[in-house]
Amino acid sequence: MSAPTITEQRRAQLHRRVRFIVGFTITYNVIEAIVAIIAGSQASSGALIAFGLDSVIEVLSAVAVAWQFTRTDPERWEKVTVKLIAIAFFALAAYVTIDSILALTGTTPVEHSPLGIGIAVLSLIVMPALAWFEYRTGRELNSKSVMADAKQLVLCVYLSGTVLLGLVLNSLFGWDWADAVAALIVAFLAVREGLEAWRGDVESPFEVLDEIDDD
Repeated sequence: MSAPTITEQRRAQLHRRVRFIVGFTITYNVIEAIVAIIAGSQASSGALIAFGLDSVIEVLSAVAVAWQFTRTDPERWEKVTVKLIAIAFFALAAYVTIDSILALTGTTPVEHSPLGIGIAVLSLIVMPALAWFEYRTGRELNSKSVMADAKQLVLCVYLSGTVLLGLVLNSLFGWDWADAVAALIVAFLAVREGLEAWRGDVESPFEVLDEIDDD
């Protein structure tokens, strides 16, 4: 991926922006994890608990980027950070897969969770905008680690959508298996993104918007 040359002043500005983004991501996801895990425990919802633990994994990914951009020469630590983010993708896929299988074979009924629905809706509002902002920043910096972390946020959007769908279908029709099935699709996507990150081949999750932006 080629990128236009940027001035040192602009690079420093983008570095500060990255630190702001990951700081916001860490703060938001810590709160999201606490709320989702509490809501999941109250409703006996494995999907909500998995959603909360996914937020923990996103925190770890953001911490890796934050660590990179506190170094004197962030570009030097690019490959290491991308590998760490790839491992975070794999960890997410493993947990979601195990949790979904347990949910599909379990017998504990899942209760209606307004709090869970609320946090999922909020994430569907916040995360796409944050992911787009981070990806554009990483693209300008030509930083694969920043772009890979943005793709973590995109996966959070997918997972938020599947959790919300499952909670709504369970509330309306009693289909407590719906979110587990959808979450398995997210796990597959997480493995694919993890493999891409591990190879250092980080593609844009916003292809259409990128084309518009380039025009």
